[in-house]
Amino acid sequence: MSEVKETVLEIDFKALEHNYLYLRSKLLPKTKFLAVVKAFAYGSDAEKVALKLQSLGADYFAVAYVKEGIALRDAGITRPILVLHPQAVSFDTLIERCLEPSIYSRKILEAFLETAAKHEQKEYPVHLKFNTGLNRLGFGENDIDFIIGKLKGTDYLKALSIFSHLAASEDLNEKEFTKKQIDTFQKIASEIDKKLDHIPFKHLLNTSGIVNYPGAQHHMVRSGIGLYGYGNEAKIDAQLRPVVTLKTIISQIHKIKPGETVGYNRAYASDGYKISATLPLGHADGIGRQYGNGKTYVYVNGKKAPIIGNVCMDMIMIDVTNINCNEGDEVIVFGKGLSANDFAQTADTISYELLTGISQRVKRSFIE
Repeated sequence: MSEVKETVLEIDFKALEHNYLYLRSKLLPKTKFLAVVKAFAYGSDAEKVALKLQSLGADYFAVAYVKEGIALRDAGITRPILVLHPQAVSFDTLIERCLEPSIYSRKILEAFLETAAKHEQKEYPVHLKFNTGLNRLGFGENDIDFIIGKLKGTDYLKALSIFSHLAASEDLNEKEFTKKQIDTFQKIASEIDKKLDHIPFKHLLNTSGIVNYPGAQHHMVRSGIGLYGYGNEAKIDAQLRPVVTLKTIISQIHKIKPGETVGYNRAYASDGYKISATLPLGHADGIGRQYGNGKTYVYVNGKKAPIIGNVCMDMIMIDVTNINCNEGDEVIVFGKGLSANDFAQTADTISYELLTGISQRVKRSFIE
């Protein structure tokens, strides 16, 4: 491993492989695996991560928007790509690049049907999303007859799958709610199967669902955060390995006298003789102001160093008073040793927000 000389996000492909194989081990051999690589593969590198997962045997990929799917196609991804939140303005491009849309409302179904007809498609694959309790996107049970009427009246589209999304699969205190979602999905699936002239495949489970509700894996499962090393609960996290580690260096060290202040708005005032170190990353890199003023810490030479004062756009100051360190020394922000989940919790947020917020101006480094 090369010496860190700047802020860098290390992406460990061995950890990615471990996480993929662990989650695969929870599935029946016939169950397909969809890898969610939206938001730049949760802040890592969507193209390289997807290529690695494709080589490992991932059956499907999912992105949020058409632009993300295009990037995967351009990178050489040949497996099917589900677009989870397509916008009608991008439907022409979606078809041209052989992406598969999630159809989640009457308006979107009619708009995509019109686009498919314009392109003279035959049985273009679509995925019907149903709302079973998350109340975010999805058809309701009362939309089934409308959907069937539209699909049976044309050969432009084919319902390749139906799916839904669990709201609290990681929270075992919400078992009753989750089981209600599973039962509702099964009811919808049975009705669709009876009314269509073919049987769409089904997918419902996310990362926590794979572990906690394996009996509902249907034909395919979808995993996002788990692939990157986090499972939303301690027992899952213990089996996974963080894929990314954010590292930086000490740019400069300062000796601070009693009463002196550090940073914007003089947010930190020293109560004694202190030593501070300045790091070359800030809220423009994804480490927001909420992590400043003693809430969060980083690791310098294996020891905790709290962030002091306000986080700046391009810099963070830390307290290294009791740490033997020098300018140019490596600093671990989060990853191995300090999980993204623990780092995020210091500011009352979640690993998803932290990981996906890492700016693309931060250099990515890949460990094979």
